[in-house]
Amino acid sequence: MPPPPSPPAPSGEPPAIRLALLYTVVFVEIGIAMPFMPVWLNALQLDAGLIGGLLALPIAIRIVATAPLMGLIDRGVSARALLLAGSLVLAATYALMPAAAGLGWGLLAGLIAINAVAAAPLVPSIDYLTLAAVRRSKKLDYARIRLCGSVGFLAANLAGGAILGALGEAFAVPLLLTALALVAAGVAFASRGVAPAAAPRPRSAARPRLPRVLWLAIGAGALVQSSHAAIYAFGSISWSSAGVPGAWIGALWAIGVAAEILLFAVIGRLPAPWRSPFRLLGLGAAAALVRALGMALAGDSLPALVALQMLHGFSFGATHFGVMNAVSGLAPDGARGRAQGTVSSATALASALATLGCGVVYRSAGPAATFLAMAPLALTGLCLVGVAARAARGTGVE
Repeated sequence: MPPPPSPPAPSGEPPAIRLALLYTVVFVEIGIAMPFMPVWLNALQLDAGLIGGLLALPIAIRIVATAPLMGLIDRGVSARALLLAGSLVLAATYALMPAAAGLGWGLLAGLIAINAVAAAPLVPSIDYLTLAAVRRSKKLDYARIRLCGSVGFLAANLAGGAILGALGEAFAVPLLLTALALVAAGVAFASRGVAPAAAPRPRSAARPRLPRVLWLAIGAGALVQSSHAAIYAFGSISWSSAGVPGAWIGALWAIGVAAEILLFAVIGRLPAPWRSPFRLLGLGAAAALVRALGMALAGDSLPALVALQMLHGFSFGATHFGVMNAVSGLAPDGARGRAQGTVSSATALASALATLGCGVVYRSAGPAATFLAMAPLALTGLCLVGVAARAARGTGVE
């Protein structure tokens, strides 16, 4: 018999603060791991091909592991428990990685795989908790809570290089990540009752299906997000080849994240119709299409790059917010955890395939063709938004 659900915290500011802290500590951790784990692996003097394989391993695991792990929420496992357990496993694996690296790459690969499984449900679990809290209290604003994660990610990017320079990457990266994972575990432990626990589905009950319109929204969001693959994988390389100074390359990345933060800060003040899932998804898809075409046509012009990076607020931010609104409004009770995990798995799969395609196109045709290849993804996502919007008429989520 499952334990009784945690008593909900009173609505208002305390759950917003704790949810914002969860986003912040987890995204600070991601903001260190994403750019600096490759640096750490390189400091171990591993073969470049092996480094590529070790970096691809977490992506593959996230594709297959996220939805099943998030589905545990629908069976009575709390999202907070996933956060706590995942963060503790992350801390343990990061702490053991330096020793494992000295014993052989196979052991290191095993730890990276366990680490990836533990990390897979972290952000979707916080999204699940936040959306549940927002559905319970109209005083809470998902976008303004979520922006704390983007702020944390940006701060980690900016501070990480200085910390590495002071301590040395071979020592600082695993130490920082272990400490941050422990902090995240502490915040998760202290976040009891930030949202009501999901009632477990009776074993005799049929598993609720995700509605077709939600599948369309998830597919649209995954395609639009995957259209960022060229910028994520080859943006810095392309800009450097075009003669953009190194300092400006860093600034261009910061402009993109700042635009995302700005959108999250103001979107809650827009009229309700403009915060509907399909308008936001349509805005994100259109911005991604313009961005891909602009990068193909003027990706060597610094003023154009500044303007195109500002579109990240829409191409990423509006798309993400639109998908979250669709999940919140369309996922049936008993399937919300699975829906949240499906968003992450679908986005990871589409982005991984797009990144592989970018590598082939970049090698054979260069940067302009690579960025242009992202336009059909955004356009297809925009078409799916139109189909989903028509299918959503009459559901109350338009």
